[in-house]
Amino acid sequence: MRGVIFDGKASQVVTDLEVRDPGPGEVLVGIRAAGLCHSDVSVLDGTIPFPVPVVLGHEGAGVVEAVGDGVSHVAPGDHVALSTLANCGTCAECDRGRPTMCRQAIGRPGRPFRRGGTRLFHFASNSAFAERTVVSAVQAVKIPADLPMASAALLGCGVLTGVGAVLNRARVGHGESVVVLGAGGIGLNVLQGARIAGATTIVAVDANPAKEAAARQFGATHFVDASAEPDTVAAVRAVLPTGADHTFECVGSTGLIRQAVDLLDRHGQAVLLGVPPADAEASFLVSSMYLDKSILGCRYGSSRPQRDIARYAALYRAGRLLLDELVTRTYPVEDFAEAVADAEAGRVARGVLLF
Repeated sequence: MRGVIFDGKASQVVTDLEVRDPGPGEVLVGIRAAGLCHSDVSVLDGTIPFPVPVVLGHEGAGVVEAVGDGVSHVAPGDHVALSTLANCGTCAECDRGRPTMCRQAIGRPGRPFRRGGTRLFHFASNSAFAERTVVSAVQAVKIPADLPMASAALLGCGVLTGVGAVLNRARVGHGESVVVLGAGGIGLNVLQGARIAGATTIVAVDANPAKEAAARQFGATHFVDASAEPDTVAAVRAVLPTGADHTFECVGSTGLIRQAVDLLDRHGQAVLLGVPPADAEASFLVSSMYLDKSILGCRYGSSRPQRDIARYAALYRAGRLLLDELVTRTYPVEDFAEAVADAEAGRVARGVLLF
């Protein structure tokens, strides 16, 4: 079967990939569509270290082909969106409803794939850049069969992360103000999360002025072109003179993390979603924090995927959550290199690979 693999130096599309059958508590899924997330690009450029060789991809949707013993919530033929969390479901964190903090979901990649005599790692317990993949049953979330696969794929990462950061982590309230630094795939979902939450003033900031139209479509009430402003913080404060209730850094820049903190009003909170290099350090004025300000990390939108993917699918069908508009372009998997180039150049909010 076809798949995208990375050997630590270069990625390639291969046609001789194999995946094992599902074991107890696992599901075999035939992938139909998979979004190219910035995290996949970050593995390619070394920002996110990961053992190799690995089958990439972690934002996918497809059809269940087989299930292992003990799996009853999905069956062959069901349409599913995949989450990246292979959480155990039984530890203290899972029991508290915090599966993103499950220690079984971090740093223990399996190797269900083979190519010739070489075993290949799972990426994010998912590996959606393959025609078939094996995932833990908790990662397969049943979705309505009428959801377009290219759109449904984005539920499993971009939507969970961005909308979830607003609703689950920041818990933005009606009438509050929000600033979103970076209007890419994650930033657009933060914007629509803020709109869904009822925020009144929603400011999008990006260095690419071409992103203004999409930012406003997803919920921004104001747009600041960082490439044209000598002082981005001052430009935002022209809209929000006392600062914002919530800021979201969606790029992974330590400079923007500082801006996110500097833009807070009293009691404000800065939520960090972008992923800088693992050894990156950021700074801020400690004295500025004594007005009850907070800096919050956020893993995967603090989501509960089985609950949240179904919730967002329902919002999409009700016309309240945008999915189709996120898919800037689709690519046959053979055009993976072109999809990566478009993502790196910022030409797409989300490119989606089709199988």
